[in-house]
Amino acid sequence: MGEREVKIAILDRDGTLIDVYRDEETGTLQTAFHPSQIRLLDGVISGLKSLQSAGFVLAMATNQPGPAKGQFSAAAVTRTNDALVAMLAEQGILIARVEVCMHHPSVGPCSCRKPAPGMLDVIVDAFGANRRKSWMIGDARADLEAGMAAGVRTALVFRTDRCELCPLRGGPPGTPDVHGKTLAEVASAILAAG
Repeated sequence: MGEREVKIAILDRDGTLIDVYRDEETGTLQTAFHPSQIRLLDGVISGLKSLQSAGFVLAMATNQPGPAKGQFSAAAVTRTNDALVAMLAEQGILIARVEVCMHHPSVGPCSCRKPAPGMLDVIVDAFGANRRKSWMIGDARADLEAGMAAGVRTALVFRTDRCELCPLRGGPPGTPDVHGKTLAEVASAILAAG
């Protein structure tokens, strides 16, 4: 009997798995940089469980330029990502790999920051996954472009009423292979697409 072919679902973090954080004192919106700020979006647990049950290896690829911009430390990003992975593990969901780009375009180009495919390539190559059976799931144009550049299929979590930061209010960019309002809807669409 041959080896099972590996397929990966690579997930963006902010806007796909967790919501942005609103600072109550200033009213500003920003990405979570402390475990206490993690708020899972609707449909995340059921969507991830569906993908995992269907045989997908789950991974996360996230742009986190806060340290490069001096907003918070690299340790804060790592601590928050570790807490998210642990939170999901408590629900029986295994995130097998996390890749993070902490660069920012203001300090020069890099090959890992989405829309570049660097983080996705590292994940796919680490597992020897079939690119045509693997997916990049995100909420922004950069996620779709990174997925296309990496040669994986693309899925968009797209909900126009989710938050003020949503860069996609005018409609989904490009042409994702599938899209839905929640990760649960996206997972169902991925499984239906085969």
